Amino acid sequence: MIKVYRKTATIKAEQFDGSDEMINKYDIEMVEGDYADDYSMPEAGPAPYVRYFLTRFDLAKGISAGDWIATGVNGEYWTISNDVFKKTYAELPVIPKAVSDWIEKCKHDGTSVSDMLCYERQPEKVRDWIELTPGTYDFNQKRYTEYQNIVARAWLDGYAVDEQA
Repeated sequence: MIKVYRKTATIKAEQFDGSDEMINKYDIEMVEGDYADDYSMPEAGPAPYVRYFLTRFDLAKGISAGDWIATGVNGEYWTISNDVFKKTYAELPVIPKAVSDWIEKCKHDGTSVSDMLCYERQPEKVRDWIELTPGTYDFNQKRYTEYQNIVARAWLDGYAVDEQA
């Protein structure tokens, strides 16, 4: 019987732009000119050049500007075409440190996700971030719903902390 699974590990990814900086950072070998035509790799783009991406396991794979370079949980690299990346991955939510601290406290204390989202239980900074429009400090129901969803998604999938907020 087929079961349905979801990926549970997060990855870091950077979109390849063809710059010398990225070529050096990821040790990408560039093959140029007619020599590149000897390689049968249409996904790497048309001549005059084909770029090869060498992973930490020395598995060569073609890469073009716009593709993604992913870093896995063990530090390994691999390439993902832009269309596959967009269908497979979603960026983690970015939340303020106060919200991150609240999530971690609730998880540590064994609080349920519904209690964590309860308005009356939340610290003031968390409530303000979720419900108030910056600058106007007016309650906005659409924002409230959207930001409650962001906090729930952060609880479930992980998050990045916005140190500026």
